Amino acid sequence: MTEHAERRGRRRRGGGHAAKAVDHSIHQLPWNNNLVNPYRPIEIVDEEAIEKIHDASMTILEEVGIEVLLPEAVERYRAAGADVKPGSERVRFDRGMIEELVAKAPSGFTLHSRNPERNLKIGGNIMAFCPVASAPNCSDLDKGRRRGNQEDFRKFIKLAQFFNIIHLHGGYSVEPVDLPPATRHLDCLYDFATMGDKVFHAYSLGKERNLDALEIVRIARGISEEQLSEEPSLITVINSSSPLRLDNPMMQGIIEMSSRNQVVILTPFTLSGAMAPVTIAGALAQQNAEALAGIAFTQIVRPGSPAVYGGFTSNVDMKTGSPAFGTPEYVRAAQIGGQLARRYNLPYRSSNTNASNAVDAQAAYESVMSLWGALMGGANILKHGAGWMEGGLTASFEKFMIDIDLLQQMAEYMKPIEVNDATLALDAVRDVGPGGHYFGTAHTQERYKDAFYEPLISDWRNFETWELDGGRDATQRANELYKKALDQYEAPPLDPGIREELDDFVTRRKAEGGVPTDF
Repeated sequence: MTEHAERRGRRRRGGGHAAKAVDHSIHQLPWNNNLVNPYRPIEIVDEEAIEKIHDASMTILEEVGIEVLLPEAVERYRAAGADVKPGSERVRFDRGMIEELVAKAPSGFTLHSRNPERNLKIGGNIMAFCPVASAPNCSDLDKGRRRGNQEDFRKFIKLAQFFNIIHLHGGYSVEPVDLPPATRHLDCLYDFATMGDKVFHAYSLGKERNLDALEIVRIARGISEEQLSEEPSLITVINSSSPLRLDNPMMQGIIEMSSRNQVVILTPFTLSGAMAPVTIAGALAQQNAEALAGIAFTQIVRPGSPAVYGGFTSNVDMKTGSPAFGTPEYVRAAQIGGQLARRYNLPYRSSNTNASNAVDAQAAYESVMSLWGALMGGANILKHGAGWMEGGLTASFEKFMIDIDLLQQMAEYMKPIEVNDATLALDAVRDVGPGGHYFGTAHTQERYKDAFYEPLISDWRNFETWELDGGRDATQRANELYKKALDQYEAPPLDPGIREELDDFVTRRKAEGGVPTDF
């Protein structure tokens, strides 16, 4: 038995010198798979401007086109009516064809988990939050910045499972590079399926990885292939290679996922001034062209399959060329991206980002800016919701906790305010009168426990009390808190027969050598 498990066992049995009640200092909101954003999205530009961006996008697709590297995809586009010159990878589109295909994608759908209580509605005014994904490094105050590894990867799964405000996994929070590339996905997907019961993500890095992911999610849910094809249960993110290119693994990913009615989030990675025009309008026109070309392909593969419009346009530091995030330009692009998604009646994906190298004020204010861009842009799926650092190069455990607090505060902000006789509190006002206070009134006493959101990280004591208690800053408190959460994590139940079938599948696929590692 591991030291961690032994400690947990002593707590449950109530024996030993470490026997204590579970520390309930981690105050979190209850699970809510129907998190409604009640606010009307901000419209940064008017309808005429949206139509101008749309028209520019259509002109790009008609005149410039998209370079498509997968021959099978080129032929499918051609068969659907796209203009492809013999021997060319350049695909050009009639705008009517694009609009007709994109209109086939549903405006919303349900994502199915192995635990039906974790099913998610995607679309409309509902939001779902993912943790950080795809970072090659991770960090905390104890060990500093380090390469991704399986131990830390699993810690992030546990944290994402523990916190109710995280609705689904958007990828590997940190890449476990200590695992062999050919079989790494098998270990990671197995961990998603067994250590948690929330919807998870498959990387589109070759057909075989997609097929393995589809089989793992099917086994984990205990359903047939036919039922899986009726119930979206897996997501993938397809990034166009900006500017104006769709590569082999991405197109293979669409074919494998869309043909089985699974969710494709089409997200161009357009950095204004680098891989897209330096103007926000121009960058958005290119983003829109790339997104629509990919979404149209999902509908060529299978009409009606779920697709999400992804926005990720930001700018670069023009002195260094480094990506910048959480900037005014990023926020406006995120909000206009939401306007474009609604123009096509599609669900929308945005992100919580920052470019800071430390868990500091820059990390916090850029994340808050990003969150406002997503919230008021009408995002349905928030990628990188907790833990993203260094422009996506690092997953930070302390930043994860700070972001969990931010996400919970955003969820609290979205709760409706009740206005009635009880909440208007006129009797309390009469009782207190001028110059009194409300601490001891019956109105306050009846409500004080649930009156306000209780933050995870903030410390509102006076300086003297805070200093006597060690004077820990927010990052230090976050470090302690993520460890408490890991200690309180418990794996959700899994049917022994399903676990055995997952074990057999992963063992067999590893024995077969896994997947090719070149594209």
